[in-house]
Parts: sequence; C-alpha cells; structure tokens
Amino acid sequence: MISLVEVQETNKMIREMNLDVRTITMGISLMDCAHTDMRTFNQNVYDKITRSAEKLVKTGEDLERQFGVPIVNKRISVTPIAIAAGAVKTDTYVPVAEILDKAAKEVGVNFIGGFSALVQKGCTKGDRILIDSIPEALAVTERVCSSVNVGSSRSGINMDAVKLMGDIIIQTAERTKDRDSIGCAKLVVFCNAVEDNPFMAGAFHGVGERECVINVGVSGPGVIKRALEEVKGQDFETLCETIKRTAFKVTRVGQLVAQEASKRLNVPFGIIDLSLAPTPEIGDSIAEIFQVMGLEEAGAPGTTAALAILNDNVKKGGVMASSYVGGLSGAFIPVSEDHGMIQAVQRGALTLEKLEAMTCVCSVGLDMIAIPGSTTKETISGIIADEAAIGMVNNKTTAVRVIPVIGKDVGEIVEFGGLLGYAPVMAVNGFNCANFINRGGRIPAPIHSFKN
Repeated sequence: MISLVEVQETNKMIREMNLDVRTITMGISLMDCAHTDMRTFNQNVYDKITRSAEKLVKTGEDLERQFGVPIVNKRISVTPIAIAAGAVKTDTYVPVAEILDKAAKEVGVNFIGGFSALVQKGCTKGDRILIDSIPEALAVTERVCSSVNVGSSRSGINMDAVKLMGDIIIQTAERTKDRDSIGCAKLVVFCNAVEDNPFMAGAFHGVGERECVINVGVSGPGVIKRALEEVKGQDFETLCETIKRTAFKVTRVGQLVAQEASKRLNVPFGIIDLSLAPTPEIGDSIAEIFQVMGLEEAGAPGTTAALAILNDNVKKGGVMASSYVGGLSGAFIPVSEDHGMIQAVQRGALTLEKLEAMTCVCSVGLDMIAIPGSTTKETISGIIADEAAIGMVNNKTTAVRVIPVIGKDVGEIVEFGGLLGYAPVMAVNGFNCANFINRGGRIPAPIHSFKN
C-alpha cells in the first residue's frame, strides 16, 4: 500500500522538483504477424498494434489526472522488425516503417521503437535488409525509432556491423539534413542491448518477453538534486544514503502507475526503469547534481566518480521499491537533453573523451551528441567500436547516439526541439582509424564471458 506520507512527499516532488513518469511503454510481440507477402504482413502489424494499444494513451491521461503525476510520453515497442519481418519477400523494410508510423499516429503515441536488428554475432538476410533500410525509413517517418545491437559480452563485437553502422549514420544524417540531421536522433547502436527498455530510441520488445507487457520509465534528477542540497558538504556515506532513499521514493511512484496501468489495460506489468533521464529544463539536470555534489562543472576531475556513486545508489534504492526493476535503470548523460551538460560543453569543461570515460559507469553511453557533419564514417565506426568495447568488457549496456549535423561545425548550436533539446556541436578526434575499422570480422568475447 502507498501511505499518506508517501502521497504528500510525491506531491511535493511533482510540484517543486520536476518529478515525472517519463514514459508508459507497451511492448507488443509481432511474432504472430509473420507472412511472406509484404501487404499482408503490414496489415497484420497494423491490426495487432492498433488493437493492443487502442486504450494506451487514454489510460495514461486518466492516470495522470487521477494521481496528479505527469506522464510525459506514451510509447510502443515491438519485436525487432528484422526478426518479425524475416519471412517477407522484399529488398526493403521501409514500407514496414511506414506502417509502424501510421499505427503510432492512429493510437496517439509519440514514438514507436523496434525498427531494429540484433547482429552481435552476424547478419541474417533480414538483418541486412533492415540496416540498409534505416536511412530512408527514418527520413520518411516521424515516430519510428531504430536500434542495432552490434556486440555483447557473450558474443564479442561484430566489426562488420560496426563498420556498416558508421556509413548508415552518415546516410541518415544526409537524408534528414534539411532538419539538422534529426534522423540520427532516432537511431542508436548498442552493445548488450536489453529486451525490456522503455526508453527511446533503443526500445524494442525482446523475443523472451510476453505477448504484451507494460513497462514504465520514471525520471527524477530534480528530486535527487533537491535531496542532496539538504546534505551539502556531508560525507560520502550520507551522500549515498540520501540518493538511495530518494530513489526508493521515486521508484514507488512508478510502481503505482505501472500497477494501475497494467490493471486497467489488462496487460501484464513488466518492469520499472528508474533512470535519471534529464530534460533541457533548468533544475532537471544530471550535471547540476554533480555541482551539488561538489564539482564546479560536469567534466571536472572527479566527474566519473560522482557518476558512479549516482548510478549505483539509484539502482540500490530502486530495487528496494519494486520487485521488477529493469530496463536501463541508472543515470543517463544525453548532452542535448541536459541543460547543465550543454553549459559544461560550452565552457570547455566537457569533451567527447571525458564523456566516453563516464560511460564506463553510467547506465547507457554516448547519447544525443551533435558532431560536425564532416566527420567521416570510419571515425563514427571507431566511436561505436570504443563504446562497444567498454560494454563488452564490463558486461554492461553501452550505446552510441551521435548526430553528424550536415553543414555544421564545432561550436554551432543545433535545435532539435521538445525533449530532444538543443546541443553545441562537439569536437571529434580527427586522427584516422580507417585501417583499423576496415579489418572486418569479429572481435572475440573476453575470457570472462565463458561462465558455463
């Protein structure tokens, strides 16, 4: 049961500290939609999504009014299309992306994830068709998000896929250059992708999941910041305990919303993802938490340690509040979506190399980073390879969502709008890595992956 005291605390967190439920995401299996004919497959997909998610948005809005908790997004994730559409006789999955977009608009969700491929060990015919379809698919749709998993701690890193994704990201940037290459904001490259992530752009409904499920993502950087302001200057034990207690309260809000949404939609509850996902709003920033912890700016010496403390204690507090904490729970560091991160970049405190170091201890990786449009595809592949190596060796999820903004250079500002925010174009190491990337093949899994 949720106590009266918890309700009062929650109301304060909502009014004063930017607490919100960032997303209710319905995961939908498309495995039973399989067909060899594109038209039939697309009709099956459209019917399945619109039937399953018909009441999703209304239910979210009803819960928002009833509990007074802002529910910012309502979203859908589906079975990776490279799997679900594997039987379709075609050379492009762009029509599938278009039908996903149409279904998303019909039910009113803001994003639909799952235009995805899992190629950590190699590509099937369907995987390759999907990857080749990404640039056009993201150019002609509004709400479709795409992801590709190129590595895992168990399988190693598929460097052929890493090389290919550098080219795909450049193509996607070119196809949407009239909109500051925003197509790349809907594309993420993973190592160790998880099957129950409710956050975009990397959400997909894993093959190990149920037929349909409700996953909820809760975000509360402002709440953590306010709590830490009350223990300013105190020791690390106090700091950690404060983060844990606050994360517990935030997760309880998500648990309440998830249980009610599950009940009303008659769909099983999956997981709560407690991720400190910032917004461009002042006071809703991971970087500002670092400042309260004692750093002048994000990127100063000690930043990686501060992030490690934050990430670990958010998870420790969250798992005490719900039996099913999952997804990418922890702290996100997306540059364009965090006012404090943007400020740190502009002041020269935060570089791409420092962000890469921080990804060793955050919950995802290099996220929403604008880079010069002149960046080569090999350099982007090198960035992906570095992040995948961090994920593979450390047995954690890492990801790359970089945006080579065609026609823009270091220091220029790019406006993406909404939750995607804005970002200064960051400098990228210009030394050549093409001979390394062009080797091809697969980097074997680390020795500690053999645990049987």
